[in-house]
Amino acid sequence: MFDLEGKVCVVTGGAGSLGLAAARLLREQGAKLALIDLDLAALDEAAEEAFGVEAGDVLRLAADVSDEAQVRRAVARTVGRFDGIDVLFSNAGNFGTVAPIDEYPTEIFDSVLAVHVRGAFLMAKHAVPHMKKGGSIVLTSSVAATRGDPGVYAYITAKHALTGLMRVMAKDLAPRGIRVNAVAPGPIDNGFQKRVEDGLGAEIGRDGTEFFNEMIPMGRHGTAEEIAASVLFLASAQSAFTTGHLLMADGGMSV
Repeated sequence: MFDLEGKVCVVTGGAGSLGLAAARLLREQGAKLALIDLDLAALDEAAEEAFGVEAGDVLRLAADVSDEAQVRRAVARTVGRFDGIDVLFSNAGNFGTVAPIDEYPTEIFDSVLAVHVRGAFLMAKHAVPHMKKGGSIVLTSSVAATRGDPGVYAYITAKHALTGLMRVMAKDLAPRGIRVNAVAPGPIDNGFQKRVEDGLGAEIGRDGTEFFNEMIPMGRHGTAEEIAASVLFLASAQSAFTTGHLLMADGGMSV
């Protein structure tokens, strides 16, 4: 159904739970993979755990997506290995912190926007020249793109900005036959979300996980595999007439 046989799929944030879950699904559908992450050792370990003896077929690259020179090199190595790019899953992210506006560290605000927004922009800028008609770009947004929460200045701002970036790219690239969409997860049961909830819990004075579960109509966190299924849909020809769309995968949290 989601045939990606021979398609070249680039996944940033490839060592994280969502990046790796998406990579598994893409691989199961026949995709060739290039995984990018800051920490090559962590990426190697994750790939070997996920793909076993086939891990050697997965291109693994260390790069900071907010650094244009590193992005350019990573894309060049991918194209050199696979001769093109069909799917870009721009998934690299960081959270920052939770603090009142007058205490929020400017350097953390800058670093979060650099990874989420500049990083997604740079990856697309350098990948698009190597993408053909039928290509797909998927950004990892968040339910945070639809709301505001006290003290979450950098992360929520970055996710709102990604929606704008996605819509501009969708209009710009549609005539070239390249689709651009974003998946917006709610809270996911993983280490990244736990760090978010620990920070938020300290700020609001209660358990952060319970706080989120009470806001989710389905009453639970999602799994990386559930979100990855949405990524697969947007990456594949099953969504061939879908572009500029923010796909909510949030258990109803944004309703």
